[in-house]
Amino acid sequence: MKVALLAIALLAIGFAGIAIKILLKKDGKFSGTCASNNPMLNEDGEACSFCGALPEEQCQKED
Repeated sequence: MKVALLAIALLAIGFAGIAIKILLKKDGKFSGTCASNNPMLNEDGEACSFCGALPEEQCQKED
């Protein structure tokens, strides 16, 4: 029972941390959200399928 309560408490802290980060960030945006811009994930240097940015560019998708 103690382990379950500890796991729930840690998950709650994690969710609270993410929520606080969203509230404190300007317009609730995270920087660098294109996973394909990560050179470790995109070894072939392909453009982002979501916004078209190359690995050395920033995300081009603007809401």
